[in-house]
Amino acid sequence: MHRRPGGSAARLFGGEGWVAMSAPYVRIVEELRRRIVEGELGAGEAVPSTRQIVREWGVAMATATKVLAALREEGLVRVVPGVGTVVTDPLRARRTGDELSRQRIVRVAMRVADREGLAAVSMRRLAAELDSSAMSLYRHVAGKEELVHLMADAAYGEEPLPAERPPGWRAQVEMSLRSQWRVHRRHPWMAQAVSLSRPQFIANGMAHFEWLLRAVDGLGLDARTILHIGMSLAQFIGGAAAALQSETQALADTGITDDEWIRARGRDLGSMLGSGAFPTLARVVGQPGVEVDLDSVFEFGLMRQLDGLAVLVGRAIR
Repeated sequence: MHRRPGGSAARLFGGEGWVAMSAPYVRIVEELRRRIVEGELGAGEAVPSTRQIVREWGVAMATATKVLAALREEGLVRVVPGVGTVVTDPLRARRTGDELSRQRIVRVAMRVADREGLAAVSMRRLAAELDSSAMSLYRHVAGKEELVHLMADAAYGEEPLPAERPPGWRAQVEMSLRSQWRVHRRHPWMAQAVSLSRPQFIANGMAHFEWLLRAVDGLGLDARTILHIGMSLAQFIGGAAAALQSETQALADTGITDDEWIRARGRDLGSMLGSGAFPTLARVVGQPGVEVDLDSVFEFGLMRQLDGLAVLVGRAIR
């Protein structure tokens, strides 16, 4: 495989030459969080001030301010007038920590994200949902990044693919993509949690990808083509699922479903279509029985993806 800047398999799959770098403030937050959770900084003790953070880590004042703001958002510290920023009282965390488990935290986080989107998931919000404290959660999950990773892994795990495959590559690819669509249908936030350019190495997600690649392996296609098939199909799923995420977020923000939103604007749409400016659109949507929703768009796109692959596979077989 030829190596190209920004386009190699190494970059996509964590091979040589690809290094994940966290923003400076994230690394500082992680270190201070560790000191708090492990008891190096006890309840009521002052955490490093912005000036101390600037000196210790060599960052700008704006970065240091962002660090303390992130710790306050997580509920790990609070501001005491005349004293500074101190660690919050961990007594409640000790009282409820034994009732928590990583599995329970992930399950509640998924429920929040299903209803309100991924942005609604925070350690403070989960602490409130679990009647616990943010500090208790950090004993089970390192932070939101790890939590989202676990959520995505659990979501893919809900759709295990069978060891015994249906006959034919087309039936196998179709089964794989329908399975992934069901995952996104149940959990619209997955479109935001899973990235193609910066892939998360999620065991259950990689199992889905492996199952898909095996469906088109052994058909005379070279390795580069097989990999591109897998990535382009993943991109198709992600693109279709992005609309699911937008729908969930809009419903959470407004309380109005997509159907209600469209009906409320029916007069405006009628005026535009009746203006004569969009004759083809007006004719098409005016036909009886013509209905479109996210599932029908997915079904149409799925069939066209398979039709296109059939041409590619046919050329390879010849």
